[in-house]
Order: sequence, then structure tokens, then C-alpha cells
Amino acid sequence: MIDDIKKRALHRVRILEGQLRGIERQIEQEEYCVDIITQSLAVQRSLASLNGLLVENHLRTHVPHQLAAGGDERERAIEELVHLYGLKGRAE
Repeated sequence: MIDDIKKRALHRVRILEGQLRGIERQIEQEEYCVDIITQSLAVQRSLASLNGLLVENHLRTHVPHQLAAGGDERERAIEELVHLYGLKGRAE
């Protein structure tokens, strides 16, 4: 994993852990539902940010090697990306 991306991803995971603990407390204390939902949406945005970092790392490290290898490796890389982006089956 690229060092900078790894550092940023781990930072994002730690933020997510704190956000989830916060939601747990909110539920235990029966806080206002909209406040809990707001925090849950923030978690979703944080997960999207983490996913973006992981995809960037994958595209910068694994994918170039898979594409250069050709054959089955190339096809596997393409299938993974199509699956990852949920593109397969949308128009089918």
C-alpha cells in the first residue's frame, strides 16, 4: 500500500470508529432521531472517503501490473473494476 494513502486510510478508520461510538451513545441515550441520522450520514460519507482512498491505491498499484500482464490477469482486473463500480447488470 502506498505510504501516504495507508496513513490517510488509517486516519479515516479511526475517525469512523469514533463516529460509530458516538452513534452508539446517541442510541443508548435515546437522543433525537434526526441527530442520530445526521451522524449516520456522516459515517456514510466517511466510508465513501475511505473507499475512495482504497480504490486510488488499487488503481495506482495493482491494476497497472494486472493490465500489463495481459491475458487472465488483465481480464480479472477489468472484471473487478466493473464489479466494484456496479456497472455489470445495469443495462442488462
